[in-house]
Amino acid sequence: MGHFINEFKQFAVKGNAVDMAVGVIIGAAFGKIVSSIVDDIIMPPIGWLIGGVNFTDLKFKLPSVDFGLEKITPATINYGNFVQALLNFIIIALCVFLLVKGINKLANNKKEEKPTNQPTPSKEEVLLMEIRDLLKEKNGIE
Repeated sequence: MGHFINEFKQFAVKGNAVDMAVGVIIGAAFGKIVSSIVDDIIMPPIGWLIGGVNFTDLKFKLPSVDFGLEKITPATINYGNFVQALLNFIIIALCVFLLVKGINKLANNKKEEKPTNQPTPSKEEVLLMEIRDLLKEKNGIE
């Protein structure tokens, strides 16, 4: 049992688990922001352009049924909410795509910036290489 707990501690404090937790928290907050942008900024002008329609009010009302003793109240299919959620998803997916694309571009730029030059050997290393080469010549080894 102690080994399992130690493994879990190592996993929990590793960068991957912490990064994932931070990503989930930021993602939830980002989703709320995008939902607000869609609901409060993008959809009202679109509704106004198509004749003052509020998308969340769009629904299809099913007929009520009267069985004599009991009347079933009409149900509604709220397809306006679905349209709103679909637009939220499209905008969030686009934002995440652009974010990942930007992060990948930054990561690729950093890889290209790394110097590929080999470090110059110290005086001791140069002397040791010369001694090695002389010993090879003396012994006839190539």
